[in-house]
Amino acid sequence: MKKAGKVFLIVAAFCLLITGVVDAQTKIIKVGAAINLTGPASTWGQFHEKGQRDYFRYVNEVKGGVYGHTINMITVDTAYKVPEAQAAVRKFVLQDKVDMIATWGAGEGLAAKPIIQEYKVPAINYSTSWELLESPIDYMYLPFGSYRMDCQAVLDYIVAIHKGKEAPKVGLLTYNNAYGRSIHAPSKEYAEKLGINLVAIEEFPPRTVDLNTELLRLRKRGAEYIFIQMLPSAIITAFKSADRIKYNPLFLGTWTSTDPDFFQMGKGLIRDRLVMQFPGGLPSDKTKGMEIMEELRKRYKTVDGFDAAYWEGVVIGMIMERAFIRAYEQAKAINPATINAAMESFTNEDFGGLLPNVTFTKDNHEGSFVARMVKVKEDGTYVPLTNFYVPGKDKIKLIKK
Repeated sequence: MKKAGKVFLIVAAFCLLITGVVDAQTKIIKVGAAINLTGPASTWGQFHEKGQRDYFRYVNEVKGGVYGHTINMITVDTAYKVPEAQAAVRKFVLQDKVDMIATWGAGEGLAAKPIIQEYKVPAINYSTSWELLESPIDYMYLPFGSYRMDCQAVLDYIVAIHKGKEAPKVGLLTYNNAYGRSIHAPSKEYAEKLGINLVAIEEFPPRTVDLNTELLRLRKRGAEYIFIQMLPSAIITAFKSADRIKYNPLFLGTWTSTDPDFFQMGKGLIRDRLVMQFPGGLPSDKTKGMEIMEELRKRYKTVDGFDAAYWEGVVIGMIMERAFIRAYEQAKAINPATINAAMESFTNEDFGGLLPNVTFTKDNHEGSFVARMVKVKEDGTYVPLTNFYVPGKDKIKLIKK
């Protein structure tokens, strides 16, 4: 028995040794993704996750990884709940020992920020809430312009298309959470600068099923344009309520206004009344970035056509991959510290037109500040209405259709 025990210990020790050698030879980059997969508007989160995962799969299978490193994505469902997001991020940094993190909603990102900064693991947030980049900004990143940019872009566009001598009358219709309220302060500030009459702000809980009252108030205040910050299912609710009370303003939203379900639920409702700021490439642009999107679609068959949520997942994956590449080039090591240093060295990084070129510095973690307005069509397509422009600085060029 003693001899058998000794043999067992020797075999076990050998197995551990071999495992250690294999692990040392298998270079893995761990990415944690705390994403809403089952909560309200979970189709956004589901297609974010699919886009990011498909791109990492593409990097591993087609590109051979990142300098021999395989990317391993670890996803945790947050169900659109702040405590779950905090728990997921703690798991990533304490248990999984990840190299980088993707967080999801505005409230979730804000709650996770102290944990991320405590453990010094860089993170990109899917929601581009500008509050995430209030000081201190260490280790927190946005992939492109924040909702502050959306506010300026939307209001600039309203001024450009408005007819008549009187100032345009604009109302805000938003969720009553961090995501919804993220457009309040910037809109007030910029509307005053542009001479826009911001007539009212109406907010409501995410699970609201009827927006008649809110829209009646906006109609009473004379709102010709309604700037919305809500997820796609609530926009459908707004359209139904607008039809019910015979109110026909132009609805303008941020880039989070559509998801795959939106076009199925919105048949006969979207019509010609939704415009949104979308800071990215579209199939009609025919860029190299869109060629990669098409290759992903054909290879993995996750989406049938262009989808804004899937697009952002790919964008986040691309930015992370570039950070891993730069980290290895600069330090010959890929870990949280080298990734963060690499991110802060980004200068006009080109992603083939899939999104505006990205620059990060030690003092600015907002990837870009370039916008454009597009019309959302019922057939699931997006039609450019303007050039790409820097809100508050560039002149908008309206594209005639």
